[in-house]
Amino acid sequence: MNTNPHIGTPEIAEGVRHLFDSPRDVQIDEQWSYVGNKGKQRWLWSAIDAATGCVLSFVFGPRTNETLEKLLSNLKVFNIRTYYTDDLQSYSSLIPKEKHVIGKKYTQKIENRFLSVRTRVKRMARKTICFSKSEKLHDTVIGLYINRYCFETS
Repeated sequence: MNTNPHIGTPEIAEGVRHLFDSPRDVQIDEQWSYVGNKGKQRWLWSAIDAATGCVLSFVFGPRTNETLEKLLSNLKVFNIRTYYTDDLQSYSSLIPKEKHVIGKKYTQKIENRFLSVRTRVKRMARKTICFSKSEKLHDTVIGLYINRYCFETS
């Protein structure tokens, strides 16, 4: 599981829950890349605080409900008021309607984050000769980048 090192594990987060009780608005989105060849898609799912831009959690996996469930599970330690997403069906099926707002105009901050990742980590570029040959290496390189640059607020 990937959690914000400024927060720590879910167990630590539960211990300092009073710091996280204030309601948060979260932007969630997914970004496509591949391992080996373009037929082997790998998706980076990420959730950021809509106010600060701080990455709260991210997971790697296919573009399925199961991967989104992992991300949403990581976010349970926070008091989420609103989830902002695009119109991918997985979001509507797993996020309660009363907390879910759909629209690209509400996900601009996370889209900008993904643009930065795609620009700086060539493995995420759509047309590149730099790609990972294994999922483990792919996830490690991108995870290290996120831990170094994205868990900090902008």
